[in-house]
Amino acid sequence: MEKLINLLNENKIEYIENEPMKAHTTFKIGGAARLMILPKSEEELSEAVKLCRENSVRYLPVGNGSNLLVSDKGIDAAVILLGKGFDEIKLIDETTVYASAGAQLIRVCTFALDNSLTGLEFAYGIPGSCGGAAFMNAGAYGGEMKDVLYRCDHIDKNGNKGFLEGEDMKLSYRHSAYYDNGCIVTGLYIKLKKGNKEEIRAKMTELMGRRKDKQPLEYPSAGSTFKRPEGYFAGALIEECNLKGASVGGAQVSTKHAGFVINTGNATCQDVLDLCKKVSDTVYREKGVKLEMEIRVTQ
Repeated sequence: MEKLINLLNENKIEYIENEPMKAHTTFKIGGAARLMILPKSEEELSEAVKLCRENSVRYLPVGNGSNLLVSDKGIDAAVILLGKGFDEIKLIDETTVYASAGAQLIRVCTFALDNSLTGLEFAYGIPGSCGGAAFMNAGAYGGEMKDVLYRCDHIDKNGNKGFLEGEDMKLSYRHSAYYDNGCIVTGLYIKLKKGNKEEIRAKMTELMGRRKDKQPLEYPSAGSTFKRPEGYFAGALIEECNLKGASVGGAQVSTKHAGFVINTGNATCQDVLDLCKKVSDTVYREKGVKLEMEIRVTQ
């Protein structure tokens, strides 16, 4: 790690030591990252990946941290934060939007609206970055990224630039090829359609209203805690087991939507894990359905 830090200095790549991860996740939970690297370009990202590999330092790419639960002990590795320098949004042609991995998904939705492009309304309000949205094929209200995403640029685990497109991205329910290939998404190509700006705006307003009415947006969380079991809805199963409001420490099953585990203010990672186990064990015992966590847990 010390050698890596020296090389980052030599290459003038910005970093922070012992950075609290609770400041970089929507759950507001987690200990410190031993090292946080802040690349400002694909070239710096490529170099950072190469330096990590050459010095046998594990690395973890992070965007908005909206689907991440970090250990209370922190991360003994290099977190690579895709933020400033990875937030570009632009038109490639009349109906194609390019978005860098660090761009907030909600900004891309607004950009599409401004250009009278329809197809991305479902994503308005999803609290993540574009890289994370591609990584997990984010979706809501009947839409998924796979409906509009046709190519991803990336840096592979050797630090080389590359891309995947079409079926090679292997987009399925909350999954993509990027779960398995070790590449870091750097940019998305999103194909939309020309639409009526007022109709697009109305749809986005409607969906945001539904979010505010039904989801506990006033509390830190990582969104939907469990994946949707085939043939069921996780939130409904949890509610039927009378687990709404159940808590462990500062973690609670939301009283507004049972599909969300929230941080009421002082939850630890262990609180969340213990509560999720309690919920999944109870649902399996009473309903015979296994719940799988949608949240990524890391340390």
